[in-house]
Amino acid sequence: MAASSELAGVGVLVIGLAREGTAVARYLAQRGASVVATDLKPASELGAALAALAGLPITYVLGEHPQQLLDAVDVVFVSPGVPSDNPLLVATRQRALPLSSETRLFTRLCPAPIVGITGSSGKTTTTALTGEMIRTSGRRTWVGGNIGKPLLMELGRIAATDVVVMELSSFQLELLSGTLGHGESYPAHLARAGLLDRAGWSPHIAAVLNITPNHLDRHPSMDAYIAVKALILSHQGVDDTSVLGWDNPWTRRLGLETKCPHVQWFSIFEEVEEGAFLSQDRLTLRLSGHDQIICRRGDLRLLGDHNVANVLAASTLAAAAGAPIQAIADAATTFRGVEHRLELVRECKGVRWYNDSIATTPERTIAALRAFDAQVILLAGGRDKHLPWADMAALAWARVKHLILFGEAAALIEREMLRSPSSSHGACRLHRCQSLEQAVDLAATLAMAGDLVLLSPGGTSFDAYPDFAARGEHFRQLVKSLEQA
Repeated sequence: MAASSELAGVGVLVIGLAREGTAVARYLAQRGASVVATDLKPASELGAALAALAGLPITYVLGEHPQQLLDAVDVVFVSPGVPSDNPLLVATRQRALPLSSETRLFTRLCPAPIVGITGSSGKTTTTALTGEMIRTSGRRTWVGGNIGKPLLMELGRIAATDVVVMELSSFQLELLSGTLGHGESYPAHLARAGLLDRAGWSPHIAAVLNITPNHLDRHPSMDAYIAVKALILSHQGVDDTSVLGWDNPWTRRLGLETKCPHVQWFSIFEEVEEGAFLSQDRLTLRLSGHDQIICRRGDLRLLGDHNVANVLAASTLAAAAGAPIQAIADAATTFRGVEHRLELVRECKGVRWYNDSIATTPERTIAALRAFDAQVILLAGGRDKHLPWADMAALAWARVKHLILFGEAAALIEREMLRSPSSSHGACRLHRCQSLEQAVDLAATLAMAGDLVLLSPGGTSFDAYPDFAARGEHFRQLVKSLEQA
């Protein structure tokens, strides 16, 4: 942890007061830096962030991003939710100011080895389960990154003998590798304080679970998105380990191209030389030619093929971090999943209600639909990320009894449904609502005993909620308020 005297007089600008921006502003202000925080939202919409920073010597510029803020700045920290074409961020790069993030600062200062996990889907479940497997082995484990609370404020409690497991989004990876800013030299006192560095960084154990189209509203192309995901592997050394999905063509290519000498795989379709795979109904871990049975598929509490893949990935990662097979098996067979991922909220009048708010891509909605044998009443919508919906539409015509659309993407999804070749022989009925509340009310009217109602939006929550968790929590409240009789 940097001493306060090392940061005294250091000018820091924090762009964006979401989770990471709030954490890094607090951390640096407590250590004597001169912190200015700016957000395009007004103070009236930043109550939680401002409350968390109350009493600290921080200057706020809210509701705007004036470029004059850069005039007296040594380093700029940006939240991952701030788009790269934000004018203030563009000006930061043009001025060659050092640019960093909470995640980058934490990974440079963390004394414990880090297991980093990225991918287009399955990150949250795999990260949480990997942490649970390592924790079950008796080793103190910290789980964070793109899930939970930022870990920067926990630095003082993390020991070198602990393990940190981090979910890393593509937005976080953009600022995690390579040179900070474009300047030729950085002030020595900032480097000594741990705020700046030149070297790129990759986790000791790094996983790319899968790559499918995602965040194409933010990344300029699929190739650019893949390149960002690959950054998690780009600076691994001879003592590091890469874990990749064998079943995905893009991650398989990354694994075959990486310079890391220790590559392990996971697959639900094929046996792999090193890693974990599904053989008949047995989840198997193969290391150095030795096979160990983790458990049978029927022993898992998680639903769906995608979750079998997540368990295999987590098992490979936990084993690479030193967890024994018994701890891996114990965690795999007792883990019930993360919040807002295929979460059974309630059974009411013989109808089961599931919360899958974390499904923010059509691919995740497809995985949710395939997790159930029965037809469902599906609630989908939110904000589109410029992703293809055709496959989801085709499956919906076969698996969905009623499709209730809500939010900004409702009209787009309806068009995809109607133009799908499957529409000529499917039995799905389409409905449109303005809000999630209206969608739940309609589902309650349509559902009969034995039905399953599934919130699996396929879009982000940002048209109506700050994040998927807030949307999922609202769904829970709406479902729990339904009358039983």
